[in-house]
Amino acid sequence: MGAGRFGASHVRLSFGPRPPVGGLTGPSPRRARRGAAMALVPYGGGSGALRGLHSPTAAFRFAGRPIRIEQSWAQLGVAAVVWDAAVVLCTYLETGGVDLRDRAVIELGAGTGLLGIVATLLGARVTITDRAAALALLESNVRANLPAELQPRAAVQELTWGQDLGRFPPGAFDFILGSDIVYLEETFADLLQTLEHLCAEHTVILLSCRIRYERDLGFLEMLRGRFSVQEVHYDPSKDVHIYQAQRGGRKDEI
Repeated sequence: MGAGRFGASHVRLSFGPRPPVGGLTGPSPRRARRGAAMALVPYGGGSGALRGLHSPTAAFRFAGRPIRIEQSWAQLGVAAVVWDAAVVLCTYLETGGVDLRDRAVIELGAGTGLLGIVATLLGARVTITDRAAALALLESNVRANLPAELQPRAAVQELTWGQDLGRFPPGAFDFILGSDIVYLEETFADLLQTLEHLCAEHTVILLSCRIRYERDLGFLEMLRGRFSVQEVHYDPSKDVHIYQAQRGGRKDEI
């Protein structure tokens, strides 16, 4: 992932298209509409480009602080490395006029926890969620990167989309964040159910992703069936889109 064009410093990787359940990269929308099925390959660098994927750490700087994220590809695969979509959304939160101070935020599919950590550093009260297998690494990164006085503002919790949603108060969050969580078609209905449960009228959903396959476009259509959706940012250097969604026709200032 390349250094963010707004100044984030981190392991420089760039990944090519992926198989349906592999790494989080893939063809452009034009190629996706032709139904291309591609293997995971590094762009222009042979095996050297993959070394960062297997690196034990990735370094960043957000909210004026250094952040060092532990990665564990060997144990958890795609859930345990930092992908470009997370970096782009972190940069957008920091520089795009989004006010997170004292807002209630939940992150879905947090993986390594970079996005939730940055949201906490920017003043939010954050519930950082993923499936059970990812929680140990997630908790370790949160503890290592938040100062003691901010740690009570970040809670790590298990959340499998579509399951046990009653543990999370409906409509209790101002923001719902997700980076590169739209890629497995079999999860789309559960993800949509989870978004609907968590949302109130005022809740703003921010999803960052690459559009790799026809099914990804299909999820956006599903989302538009339940929410008002607009693209609020595109990073051409990383081919990452950020979509904002809200209930009904509201497009509140964020």
